[in-house]
Amino acid sequence: MNTITQSTAPSPTAKRRLPSELNILLVLIGISLTFEILGWIFQGQSFLGNTQRLSIMILQVSVIGIIAIGVTQVIISGGIDLSSGSIVGATAMIAMSLAQVGTFERAVYPHLTDLPVVVPIGVGLCVGLICGAINGWFIAYTKIPPFIATLGMMVTARGFAKWYTKGQPISFPTDSFAALGKGLAPVFIFLLVAAIMHVVLRYTRYGKFTYAIGANPQAARVSGINVERHVVKIYAVAGLLSALAGIVVAARGLTAQAGMGTMYELDAIAMSVIGGVSLSGGRGSVLGTMIGMIIFGVIISGFTFLRLDAYYQEMLKGGIIVAAVVADVYRQRKRVKKS
Repeated sequence: MNTITQSTAPSPTAKRRLPSELNILLVLIGISLTFEILGWIFQGQSFLGNTQRLSIMILQVSVIGIIAIGVTQVIISGGIDLSSGSIVGATAMIAMSLAQVGTFERAVYPHLTDLPVVVPIGVGLCVGLICGAINGWFIAYTKIPPFIATLGMMVTARGFAKWYTKGQPISFPTDSFAALGKGLAPVFIFLLVAAIMHVVLRYTRYGKFTYAIGANPQAARVSGINVERHVVKIYAVAGLLSALAGIVVAARGLTAQAGMGTMYELDAIAMSVIGGVSLSGGRGSVLGTMIGMIIFGVIISGFTFLRLDAYYQEMLKGGIIVAAVVADVYRQRKRVKKS
């Protein structure tokens, strides 16, 4: 028996690999220094030295970062979510319509003027949760590919957002609702979400099941995991976080439009993939996604800093996404060869 037992302990000469998050952090430092050098060459000023520019960048990416955290756990499970941006638009419209000044007065309670802030927030989060759960149910129980199921939700949710107010924007929220988007509130909300999801994915059964399903769904099922039920939970959480992002972006802009969140899903996927989340499932972390989010923000802010035209920025953004996917495929092939 001892002759066929193989030790799993690493040999003394085995090469230690750096954590993937550290590699991504080194990429962030390299990109930041590149823009700093280009800034002095072409603009005669510092890119990293402008704290106002950096704070605006963090605010801009924080909202999409909330979505990216939800998308991260979806991709880790071996799925994909294309409906995030449309859920942002739908929930923003619903939440803002309930957060308007004088909502009660226009309804059936003339002696009251405003709904408590928990009402628009709660309803908006419930809508996102339901949309995500519907995605998960179709994927888990009808075996529709995640791409198709979430694509259908993307179109449906966007159409609902346009129908809900006949395409008209909604403005004038209450002060308590607007506070969710004031100052650094979106950043704090993102950090809270990231901290919670980091703990959940790393230290709880929910996280272990998510990684197991992404690595090998059949092995996960054999080990006793209810794969279908857990997939529904994963997409429900993603929908919930998309709804939270919709509420924050509406509060920050003090208005809601049906087109809100357009292309947010692709930006969120890009942040996750740049952050080292494998599209084949089973690998990735919230910390990596956070670094990927900052890389994404630095690149976009750097393009603007260098006064690169918007259409060039879009083309380069697409190239970055493709490059991140190619790098992920290369990493997977390298792991297969080593194994």
